[in-house]
Amino acid sequence: MKKILTLLVIAFSSIAQSQTFELVPLGIYGGGDESNLSSYLVGEYNSNSYLALDAGTIRAGIQKARELQTFNKPNEVVLKDYIKGYFISHGHLDHLSGLIINSPEDSSKPIYALPFVIDIFKNNYFTNASWSNFGNEGESPIIGKYIYQRVTPLKDFVIENTRMSAEVFELSHVNPQQSSALIVNLDGSSIAYLGDTGADRVEKSDKLGVLWTALAPKIKAKSLKALLIEVSFTDEQPEDKLYGHLTPNLLKEELRKLEKINGKGSLKGLNVMITHLKPSGDQVQKIKSTLEATNELEVNYIFPIQGQRYLF
Repeated sequence: MKKILTLLVIAFSSIAQSQTFELVPLGIYGGGDESNLSSYLVGEYNSNSYLALDAGTIRAGIQKARELQTFNKPNEVVLKDYIKGYFISHGHLDHLSGLIINSPEDSSKPIYALPFVIDIFKNNYFTNASWSNFGNEGESPIIGKYIYQRVTPLKDFVIENTRMSAEVFELSHVNPQQSSALIVNLDGSSIAYLGDTGADRVEKSDKLGVLWTALAPKIKAKSLKALLIEVSFTDEQPEDKLYGHLTPNLLKEELRKLEKINGKGSLKGLNVMITHLKPSGDQVQKIKSTLEATNELEVNYIFPIQGQRYLF
């Protein structure tokens, strides 16, 4: 009996040690449900120190996570203490409205973003006409709760109050509008998160190609734990009405480019979490069915559940 218990302890320790990241979706959709919009907490395994990848929904997602026993502390503790900062991929409301609405109750922390996103906060949201200025720049009175951190593409930066670092990449979204992606790094492992993006062919861009080139060595080394990427519409949506988003076919088109860098079969088993689905009619189920039925790359598609913890 003692030997069995020892083996169980060793097995559990081995499983725990294999986990690098925790990921908790606070919101998974790309519109249509204000209680469930794009926001994903990523943090070191078993640390309760997270970076929010976008912030469309915050409090409703925390509450859902508590209902699922992902978190056992009050909403205010998760909001103020667990979330150490925000990465905002672009300036659309479904990616940052939760941050704005919860700003009066939040604690002081950084907002990491490309300079054009910081300008949107300053000029459109944290203004006296639309809200109060919780940023540390812009219209007076300046409350200064959030510290704007302008990040530079392709340059690594430290995520404050965590052991993680990150690197930002530009994306095309309703060309010439911009969005961005983030590679989060910890102990030699990585997770990649993409804000809204169109396919390079449709957007007449090379932005995804640049990101794929950066991710390919991580895939080859098996250090990329997960790729979070959007699929907003079904394949029935005309390409001239995608408004800077992906369909299942366009996702596969882009993943084939990524596979080509390392060779056939190189994406097998890669965790690909599908984000930003637009919950109109049966659209979500159609997207899921299409991806699962035509998975010739043999990636591991994950369709996130709001509030559930994922370990990578």
